[in-house]
Amino acid sequence: MILRVSERVALWGFERRFSISNLNCNRGVTVCGLRSGYKARRRKRILSKESIQVIHALKLAKSPEHVLNAKLSRLLKPDALNLFDELLRQNQLSLSLKVFHFIREEVGHDTLLQIYADMILLLGRNEKIDMAEELFSQVLEKGLKPDTRMCGEMIGAYLQAGMTEKAMEIYGSMKEWGCSPDKFTFTVLITNLERNGQQQHQQLLESLKQDCLHYVEFPDKFLQQLQQVKPKKKRVDLV
Repeated sequence: MILRVSERVALWGFERRFSISNLNCNRGVTVCGLRSGYKARRRKRILSKESIQVIHALKLAKSPEHVLNAKLSRLLKPDALNLFDELLRQNQLSLSLKVFHFIREEVGHDTLLQIYADMILLLGRNEKIDMAEELFSQVLEKGLKPDTRMCGEMIGAYLQAGMTEKAMEIYGSMKEWGCSPDKFTFTVLITNLERNGQQQHQQLLESLKQDCLHYVEFPDKFLQQLQQVKPKKKRVDLV
Protein backbone atom coordinates (compact mmCIF):
# COMPACT_ATOMS: atom_id res chain seq x y z
CA MET A 1 0.00 0.00 0.00
CA ILE A 2 1.36 3.43 -0.93
CA LEU A 3 0.85 6.13 1.64
CA ARG A 4 0.37 9.75 0.72
CA VAL A 5 2.81 12.20 2.24
CA SER A 6 0.22 13.42 4.76
CA GLU A 7 -0.39 9.84 5.95
CA ARG A 8 3.14 8.54 6.25
CA VAL A 9 4.39 7.21 9.57
CA ALA A 10 7.91 8.30 10.46
CA LEU A 11 10.61 6.12 11.96
CA TRP A 12 12.01 7.22 15.31
CA GLY A 13 15.03 9.43 14.83
CA PHE A 14 14.50 10.12 11.12
CA GLU A 15 11.69 12.65 11.26
CA ARG A 16 10.73 14.91 14.14
CA ARG A 17 7.46 16.37 12.98
CA PHE A 18 6.08 15.91 16.49
CA SER A 19 9.15 16.75 18.55
CA ILE A 20 8.87 19.00 21.57
CA SER A 21 11.01 21.66 19.92
CA ASN A 22 8.30 22.17 17.29
CA LEU A 23 5.52 22.71 19.83
CA ASN A 24 4.01 26.05 20.66
CA CYS A 25 4.17 25.67 24.42
CA ASN A 26 2.59 29.06 25.05
CA ARG A 27 -0.75 28.24 23.50
CA GLY A 28 -3.71 28.38 25.85
CA VAL A 29 -5.52 25.25 24.74
CA THR A 30 -5.79 22.46 27.32
CA VAL A 31 -7.02 19.01 26.38
CA CYS A 32 -9.34 17.76 29.12
CA GLY A 33 -11.01 14.66 27.74
CA LEU A 34 -12.40 11.72 29.68
CA ARG A 35 -10.13 8.77 30.28
CA SER A 36 -12.30 6.60 28.03
CA GLY A 37 -11.77 9.06 25.20
CA TYR A 38 -8.03 8.91 25.79
CA LYS A 39 -8.09 5.15 25.37
CA ALA A 40 -10.18 5.34 22.22
CA ARG A 41 -7.92 7.75 20.37
CA ARG A 42 -4.71 6.20 21.55
CA ARG A 43 -2.91 2.91 21.02
CA LYS A 44 -4.22 -0.52 20.19
CA ARG A 45 -3.39 -3.48 22.40
CA ILE A 46 -2.16 -5.60 19.48
CA LEU A 47 1.62 -5.88 19.59
CA SER A 48 3.57 -6.22 16.36
CA LYS A 49 6.18 -8.93 15.96
CA GLU A 50 8.89 -6.28 16.10
CA SER A 51 7.53 -4.85 19.37
CA ILE A 52 7.48 -8.29 21.00
CA GLN A 53 11.08 -8.88 19.95
CA VAL A 54 12.16 -5.56 21.47
CA ILE A 55 10.37 -6.36 24.75
CA HIS A 56 12.17 -9.69 24.97
CA ALA A 57 15.48 -8.01 24.17
CA LEU A 58 14.93 -5.33 26.84
CA LYS A 59 14.17 -7.92 29.52
CA LEU A 60 17.24 -10.00 28.67
CA ALA A 61 19.70 -7.19 28.05
CA LYS A 62 22.37 -6.29 30.57
CA SER A 63 22.40 -2.84 29.01
CA PRO A 64 18.85 -1.79 27.99
CA GLU A 65 20.25 1.47 26.58
CA HIS A 66 21.88 -0.49 23.76
CA VAL A 67 18.54 -2.10 22.89
CA LEU A 68 16.83 1.29 22.95
CA ASN A 69 19.32 2.77 20.51
CA ALA A 70 19.64 -0.27 18.26
CA LYS A 71 16.09 -1.62 18.13
CA LEU A 72 13.49 0.67 19.69
CA SER A 73 14.69 3.56 17.54
CA ARG A 74 13.76 1.55 14.44
CA LEU A 75 10.16 0.90 15.43
CA LEU A 76 7.28 2.83 13.95
CA LYS A 77 5.80 5.32 16.38
CA PRO A 78 2.53 3.37 16.94
CA ASP A 79 4.54 0.20 17.65
CA ALA A 80 6.79 2.02 20.11
CA LEU A 81 3.75 3.40 21.95
CA ASN A 82 2.13 -0.05 22.04
CA LEU A 83 5.38 -1.44 23.46
CA PHE A 84 5.34 1.25 26.14
CA ASP A 85 1.73 0.38 26.99
CA GLU A 86 2.62 -3.30 27.36
CA LEU A 87 5.51 -2.59 29.74
CA LEU A 88 3.17 -0.41 31.81
CA ARG A 89 0.58 -3.18 31.94
CA GLN A 90 3.20 -5.65 33.14
CA ASN A 91 4.33 -3.21 35.85
CA GLN A 92 7.86 -3.15 34.44
CA LEU A 93 8.76 0.07 36.23
CA SER A 94 12.46 0.30 35.37
CA LEU A 95 12.02 -0.59 31.70
CA SER A 96 8.96 1.66 31.38
CA LEU A 97 10.98 4.61 32.67
CA LYS A 98 13.78 3.97 30.18
CA VAL A 99 11.35 3.70 27.26
CA PHE A 100 9.47 6.77 28.49
CA HIS A 101 12.63 8.90 28.54
CA PHE A 102 13.54 7.61 25.09
CA ILE A 103 10.24 8.32 23.32
CA ARG A 104 9.03 11.49 25.04
CA GLU A 105 11.13 13.73 22.77
CA GLU A 106 9.48 12.28 19.67
CA VAL A 107 5.74 12.69 20.26
CA GLY A 108 3.17 15.42 19.78
CA HIS A 109 1.52 17.59 22.43
CA ASP A 110 -1.48 15.37 23.20
CA THR A 111 0.52 12.14 23.24
CA LEU A 112 3.21 13.77 25.39
CA LEU A 113 0.68 14.53 28.13
CA GLN A 114 -0.71 11.00 27.81
CA ILE A 115 2.62 9.24 28.33
CA TYR A 116 3.45 11.53 31.26
CA ALA A 117 0.09 10.58 32.80
CA ASP A 118 0.81 6.89 32.12
CA MET A 119 4.15 7.11 33.88
CA ILE A 120 2.70 9.01 36.85
CA LEU A 121 0.06 6.28 37.18
CA LEU A 122 2.69 3.53 37.27
CA LEU A 123 4.89 5.43 39.71
CA GLY A 124 1.92 5.98 41.99
CA ARG A 125 1.09 2.28 41.96
CA ASN A 126 4.67 1.52 42.97
CA GLU A 127 4.67 4.19 45.71
CA LYS A 128 7.31 6.30 43.96
CA ILE A 129 5.60 9.54 44.85
CA ASP A 130 8.74 11.70 44.63
CA MET A 131 9.37 10.56 41.05
CA ALA A 132 5.72 11.13 40.14
CA GLU A 133 5.93 14.68 41.52
CA GLU A 134 9.11 15.27 39.51
CA LEU A 135 7.44 14.26 36.26
CA PHE A 136 4.42 16.43 37.03
CA SER A 137 6.74 19.38 37.69
CA GLN A 138 8.56 18.75 34.41
CA VAL A 139 5.33 19.30 32.50
CA LEU A 140 4.85 22.67 34.17
CA GLU A 141 8.49 23.62 33.57
CA LYS A 142 8.09 22.87 29.86
CA GLY A 143 5.35 25.48 29.74
CA LEU A 144 2.65 22.86 29.17
CA LYS A 145 -0.67 22.73 30.99
CA PRO A 146 -1.53 19.45 32.72
CA ASP A 147 -4.76 18.00 31.35
CA THR A 148 -7.63 16.45 33.27
CA ARG A 149 -6.31 12.91 33.10
CA MET A 150 -2.80 13.82 34.24
CA CYS A 151 -4.24 15.68 37.23
CA GLY A 152 -6.39 12.66 38.01
CA GLU A 153 -3.38 10.33 37.97
CA MET A 154 -1.39 12.68 40.22
CA ILE A 155 -4.36 12.85 42.59
CA GLY A 156 -4.50 9.05 42.63
CA ALA A 157 -0.77 8.83 43.37
CA TYR A 158 -1.11 11.20 46.31
CA LEU A 159 -4.10 9.33 47.71
CA GLN A 160 -2.29 6.01 47.43
CA ALA A 161 0.52 7.54 49.49
CA GLY A 162 -1.99 8.82 52.06
CA MET A 163 -1.38 12.45 51.08
CA THR A 164 -4.98 13.66 50.99
CA GLU A 165 -4.14 17.36 51.34
CA LYS A 166 -1.77 17.22 48.37
CA ALA A 167 -4.44 15.46 46.32
CA MET A 168 -6.97 18.18 47.12
CA GLU A 169 -4.41 20.85 46.18
CA ILE A 170 -4.15 19.36 42.67
CA TYR A 171 -7.95 19.17 42.51
CA GLY A 172 -8.16 22.87 43.37
CA SER A 173 -5.48 23.78 40.82
CA MET A 174 -7.31 22.05 37.98
CA LYS A 175 -9.73 24.95 37.61
CA GLU A 176 -6.83 27.43 37.47
CA TRP A 177 -5.32 25.41 34.61
CA GLY A 178 -8.62 25.39 32.72
CA CYS A 179 -9.36 21.71 33.37
CA SER A 180 -12.79 20.56 34.51
CA PRO A 181 -12.83 17.53 36.84
CA ASP A 182 -14.34 14.50 35.13
CA LYS A 183 -15.85 11.20 36.29
CA PHE A 184 -12.43 9.62 36.73
CA THR A 185 -11.28 12.49 38.97
CA PHE A 186 -14.36 12.26 41.18
CA THR A 187 -14.19 8.45 41.27
CA VAL A 188 -10.61 8.47 42.53
CA LEU A 189 -11.26 11.13 45.16
CA ILE A 190 -14.64 9.98 46.47
CA THR A 191 -13.88 6.25 46.61
CA ASN A 192 -10.58 6.79 48.42
CA LEU A 193 -12.01 9.24 50.93
CA GLU A 194 -14.96 6.94 51.63
CA ARG A 195 -12.63 3.97 52.03
CA ASN A 196 -10.60 5.86 54.65
CA GLY A 197 -13.77 6.70 56.53
CA GLN A 198 -12.11 9.38 58.64
CA GLN A 199 -14.37 11.98 60.20
CA GLN A 200 -12.29 14.94 59.00
CA HIS A 201 -12.88 13.85 55.40
CA GLN A 202 -16.66 14.03 55.61
CA GLN A 203 -16.74 17.72 54.73
CA LEU A 204 -14.47 17.09 51.74
CA LEU A 205 -16.75 14.28 50.59
CA GLU A 206 -19.83 16.45 50.76
CA SER A 207 -18.04 19.22 48.86
CA LEU A 208 -16.97 16.80 46.12
CA LYS A 209 -20.47 15.40 45.77
CA GLN A 210 -21.79 18.94 45.39
CA ASP A 211 -19.20 19.61 42.68
CA CYS A 212 -20.49 16.55 40.82
CA LEU A 213 -23.72 18.45 40.25
CA HIS A 214 -21.81 21.00 38.16
CA TYR A 215 -19.29 18.81 36.32
CA VAL A 216 -20.89 15.37 35.85
CA GLU A 217 -23.83 14.47 33.65
CA PHE A 218 -26.55 12.62 35.61
CA PRO A 219 -24.72 13.08 38.96
CA ASP A 220 -27.20 11.05 41.04
CA LYS A 221 -26.76 8.01 38.81
CA PHE A 222 -22.98 8.46 38.84
CA LEU A 223 -22.82 8.59 42.64
CA GLN A 224 -24.95 5.46 42.87
CA GLN A 225 -22.60 3.63 40.52
CA LEU A 226 -19.66 4.45 42.76
CA GLN A 227 -21.21 2.28 45.44
CA GLN A 228 -21.16 -0.77 43.18
CA VAL A 229 -18.10 -2.99 43.35
CA LYS A 230 -16.83 -4.20 39.96
CA PRO A 231 -14.53 -7.26 39.78
CA LYS A 232 -11.18 -6.73 38.08
CA LYS A 233 -10.37 -8.65 34.93
CA LYS A 234 -7.34 -10.90 35.06
CA ARG A 235 -4.83 -10.79 32.23
CA VAL A 236 -1.91 -13.03 31.33
CA ASP A 237 1.48 -11.70 30.24
CA LEU A 238 2.32 -13.15 26.83
CA VAL A 239 5.70 -11.47 26.37
